[in-house]
Formats: sequence, structure tokens, C-alpha cells
Amino acid sequence: MNAQKRYEIFSRFREDNPKPETELNYSNPFELLIAVILSAQATDVGVNKATDKLFPVANTPEAIFALGYDGLCEYVKTIGLYPTKAKNIIKTCQILIEQHNSQVPQTRAELEALPGVGRKTANVVLNTAFGQIAMAVDTHIFRVSNRTGIAPGKNVLEVEKKLLRLVPKEFLLDAHHWLILHGRYVCQARKPRCGSCRIEDLCEFKEKTSD
Repeated sequence: MNAQKRYEIFSRFREDNPKPETELNYSNPFELLIAVILSAQATDVGVNKATDKLFPVANTPEAIFALGYDGLCEYVKTIGLYPTKAKNIIKTCQILIEQHNSQVPQTRAELEALPGVGRKTANVVLNTAFGQIAMAVDTHIFRVSNRTGIAPGKNVLEVEKKLLRLVPKEFLLDAHHWLILHGRYVCQARKPRCGSCRIEDLCEFKEKTSD
């Protein structure tokens, strides 16, 4: 895909949605961190149902740590892989209290040192909570990048690096949100909705649908 096409794609995304946001509910960096840890292999809707009950009761490292593992599990047991996620969250809260003055760190290395936080989660927090340029490549972004030809790659890291290099600079801060939303609602996995896609004429996918 040439640079001109790529620029037009992101211009249209911006035109349709000038200030894209995550669909996870949060009101501060700590809530976002917890929500993103919970969202691995789960839907944002499912995570929001749990955190809408959890955060009014406990939305600081101290408060969640005070709930303890069993107490936290009561709030997150509807989410897939919740036993592991709850253990990681309790450990993460302890580290934040003991090593970071209860604040969410703003560097990748410090974030990735927290239990349950991998590269993708760190990228979401850096980008969404702290306004840093980062590309959190999930299944939606991986699919859209490859299918459209925007930034094809064999694995998520390759796609991440290509996107950071190829997306025009003025769009980089919001690109991750636009691509996720496009993959979630238009360029869906089983059957992309090409007929109602804003970038169909620019997309290089060869097996377009009429939907």
C-alpha cells in the first residue's frame, strides 16, 4: 500500500471519529490498568459489567489489595481466566504500593514488570492514560492491518513496528483506537462488512463482501 492511500484511510477515520476513545470504562490511570489486565481474552462489555461494580467499592491499589484475592474474585468471576487475573491484580497492587507510591508508572519497562502486564497492556496504558505514542496490537488491529494492506506482518510485534513506521505522524496518537473500532464493528473476523466500509475503495483485500 502506498503512503497516499494510507494517509487517506486515516483521514477518513479522523473525519468520522475525531476523538476516538477506548470502550473500557475508567476514570483514572489505575482503573484503566486494572480494566486492561481483565480484558485479555474477554470483551470490553464483559469487563465493564464487572468493573462498574468493583470500582465504586475499590479503585485504588490500597482498596483492591485490601479486598484480597477472594474478595476481588467475587467482583471479577464473570470474566474469563479470572483466577489468574485476580492473583496478578493483587500482586500488581502490592508492587504499586511498595515501589511506585501507589501511582501507575509511565514507562514501558516499569509497566511490563507488573504481573499480568505484557507489551499490549503496557501500550494501551501508555497511549490511553498518558497520551504517549504506542500501538497496542490486538486481534482486531492485527487482522485489519493485514487484511487491508495498511501494515501486513506475520506477528503482532512486526505489525506494531510497521504501524509505528508507516502511519502518518499526525494520526499516530489515535491510530490504535481507530483500527480497533474498525475491526470490531466493520472489518469483522468472520465476514467483513465491506459494503458499508468507509475505506473499501482504498482497501487491498481481494475477497470483498457485498454486505
